[in-house]
Amino acid sequence: MEANLFLLIASGSLIAAGTYLMLDRVMTRMLLGILLIGNGANLLLLQAGGAAGSPPILFRDSELHGDEISDPLAQAMILTAIVISMAMTAFILALAYRQYRYRTADIIEDDIEDAAIAARPATASAAPDHDASDDPATGRLTAEGDSFGPKSFEEPVTEAHDD
Repeated sequence: MEANLFLLIASGSLIAAGTYLMLDRVMTRMLLGILLIGNGANLLLLQAGGAAGSPPILFRDSELHGDEISDPLAQAMILTAIVISMAMTAFILALAYRQYRYRTADIIEDDIEDAAIAARPATASAAPDHDASDDPATGRLTAEGDSFGPKSFEEPVTEAHDD
């Protein structure tokens, strides 16, 4: 199998440019980056299909290629990738439009809450699964257990009494 050098260079440059655009904080550049990466991947799938050949239909030969049949799997994968990238593009355009309607800014900012969680101390009492029954100094479970209500809630259910 011979690979077309031009298509390999084109797919590599599309993926590289798409990766560069994905690293930006502007929503439209991210969208263009996703599209470029998808098109570069489609070119790589086209190269993986091998050399051109006759249509992949039984008992049908072309005069140009004769008995050599092209690989139908690569063609089906590219068609599927095109449909998926079209749906993803529509979804990202809807997100960009929604962001424009609410903020009119195209730049995605840092999440303040995420930064606060990252800056939280590493002590056991600051852990997200810490509840009131844990020991505040060590963060270990105490004998009290999880106190979610009155003791009647903690006891096993008994059979109903016939009155």
